[in-house]
Amino acid sequence: MIPGLGTAINTGSVLAGAAIGLSLGRVIPASLQQTIRAGLGLFVAVYGIQMTFKTHNPLILLVSLLVGVGIGELLHLDDGMQALGRWAERRTRRDGEPGRVSLAFVTTSLLFCVGPLTILGSFLDGTRGDVTVLAIKSVLDGFSSIIYAATLGWGVVLSAVSVLLVQGSLTLIAFLAHAGLSELETAELTAAGGIIVLGIALGLLDLKAIKVANFLPALVVAPLLTASLHAVGAA
Repeated sequence: MIPGLGTAINTGSVLAGAAIGLSLGRVIPASLQQTIRAGLGLFVAVYGIQMTFKTHNPLILLVSLLVGVGIGELLHLDDGMQALGRWAERRTRRDGEPGRVSLAFVTTSLLFCVGPLTILGSFLDGTRGDVTVLAIKSVLDGFSSIIYAATLGWGVVLSAVSVLLVQGSLTLIAFLAHAGLSELETAELTAAGGIIVLGIALGLLDLKAIKVANFLPALVVAPLLTASLHAVGAA
């Protein structure tokens, strides 16, 4: 297999799903769209909780989140993603059309790029040329794109760019360095991702607006901290 093929398939599935969802969105009543969005929020919350329970050391998870969000705040990651979404919205919005591009872009980008399937799939693709995991993720993301595009709008299309950049970069790093994560490192990374997913769920349910993109550095801090503690025999 050619390294990067899995990411190409995944990007295509998001684009195809978004196109179908945008067509369906024109015929789905607004009340049903709101109900579907609430259902998505509840599902995402449950999924995030399941991911969080993967942790083997809650203290590592807590420190990773605190350090990660500190880095994210300093780098203004969420503000940058929101600004990108608003820029696209200004360039394409029709007169009188309520803006939802930023919400759709940030929400789906994080959902499609955060999680064990993204990390593990990209590393397997880069080190072994095995696209099985990313192929499974592509099917899931494709169907999710249909629903999100129907309820949140065309901003979901922009998340295909996020998938291409994030998974493509991870695959390239794995290919060049033959990188890999241990079971413990993967578990803590997954748990940190679960917290981020929970933050997304709160936004979908209109319960709390959280700058979830600022938590993304925790995905790097968690495995690094785990590896460091393991090296000194503390984890």
